[in-house]
Amino acid sequence: MPKLGMEPIRRRQLIDATIAAIHENGFADATLQRISALAGVSTGIVHHYFQSKADLLEATMRQLASDVRAGTVDRLRHARTPRDRVAAVIDGNLATGVLSPQGVTAWLAFCSQVHCNPSFRRVQRILIDRMHSNLAHALAELMPRKEADAIAEGLSILIDGLWLRAALSDGHFTPDAARRIAHDWFDARLATAQMNKRHPLAVAARPKARTPA
Repeated sequence: MPKLGMEPIRRRQLIDATIAAIHENGFADATLQRISALAGVSTGIVHHYFQSKADLLEATMRQLASDVRAGTVDRLRHARTPRDRVAAVIDGNLATGVLSPQGVTAWLAFCSQVHCNPSFRRVQRILIDRMHSNLAHALAELMPRKEADAIAEGLSILIDGLWLRAALSDGHFTPDAARRIAHDWFDARLATAQMNKRHPLAVAARPKARTPA
């Protein structure tokens, strides 16, 4: 096997140090000096691999997104049914490694900058679109596409909320708990969708919700 070059190793080292610096000091105070100190290198080494702090921060956000994608893709390879594929997306996005205290804090910090940073916004949009696409594709084999899109959107929003709860819980909200909540929600929605499919006339006969005066 060819040996892995120094550049990807060093870049990952600096990205990991950036995540740690954001976790320890916050986004604004994650300076190159602190990042380089955590990585055990000089700031000159940082500039050798990244053009600027902004370049390093974007690479860090992309790496976080890539880690989520890699875990999800690996689980999707072993999925055999549409239900398995939905479970793979849930578990990939709420994996123990993904919901580590450092990773969640860093991701939340990046999300807080999305509105003013087009590069961060593009990365977040890609991740959201990919999650929705994976979910909707699997769900479309179980129900009409419109309903599949609605459940995919709801599940995506729920996963985002579970990420936020993990970020704010100081480690007390575990990945296992997050996955259990997401699976329970999905199982309930899937059961309702399947019941509606078997009894469409009963669904049509339900009274519409009354609008408050």
